Amino acid sequence: MLESPTKPSLSNRPGKLRITRLIRPHWKALTLAFVAVLGETFSDVLEPWPIKIVIDNILQSKKLPSWLAGFVSGMFGQDKAAILNFAVAAVAVIAVMGAISSYIEKYLTTSVSQWVTHDLRRTLYNHIQRLSLAEHDKSQTGDLISRVTSDIGAVKDFINSALLGILVNVLTLIGMTAVMLYINWRFTLIALSIAPALFAVVYSFTRRIKKASRALRKKESELVSVVEEVLTSARVVKAFAREDFEVTRFESQSLENVETALDARSIKAKLSPIVDVMVAIGTCLVLGYGARLALRGASSAQAC
Repeated sequence: MLESPTKPSLSNRPGKLRITRLIRPHWKALTLAFVAVLGETFSDVLEPWPIKIVIDNILQSKKLPSWLAGFVSGMFGQDKAAILNFAVAAVAVIAVMGAISSYIEKYLTTSVSQWVTHDLRRTLYNHIQRLSLAEHDKSQTGDLISRVTSDIGAVKDFINSALLGILVNVLTLIGMTAVMLYINWRFTLIALSIAPALFAVVYSFTRRIKKASRALRKKESELVSVVEEVLTSARVVKAFAREDFEVTRFESQSLENVETALDARSIKAKLSPIVDVMVAIGTCLVLGYGARLALRGASSAQAC
């Protein structure tokens, strides 16, 4: 298990706390995770390669490239069975490389996210302890509790699953696009023709989802505030027989939370089918063009 590096100093001076300041002490682990990401991306890009060898060099009896033919003949033989054995071995090697890289990346990012969460929670709690009484009077207790728990949990999830995950997706997209351009640039341009419209739709929905998520978090903090107020004032509530009133107030706040959550979920639910339809349109374009190439007898590597 990774040990915590030098802890960030706690300062009483006001100022913005940047996440990069908390991540910087863990740069070694993140660098190793980045190397693992490169290995994972490389394996993802290579996954279709053995299938291409089977189709082109076994089913269609094409010759292997000179740089690969010598290796295959020296390790496996010179007939089609040797090429098949090489393709099977390549699938296994690529899978093992991807699995090891994925494990290292997930282990390191999980460790870093836990330590960053600890440092952020500690820094935030230290800041809350030093707020003035006037600030505490203006702030809802439930909002502060929500920031220390759920908001920091969101930061942990981002570091754990999205920080390097975004990098993996970007590198995989770049790598696959480069391979596709190398094989058939016209085919690639057709496949990417829907990308501008797809990016525009995702960008528009992302802004709306972000706004709805903020509203939902605010409602959740208000709900926590109601619960906290009632539980800390249980004697007063019972002394004045205010149980029914508090139940009604809680139900009203909970209903507002449900309505806000449904609004946010409605926006998120619309994004997925729209993206699926746009991807299906791109698939239709690729399928139509590819089928016409096949009908004309164009090979997978020689079509232009």
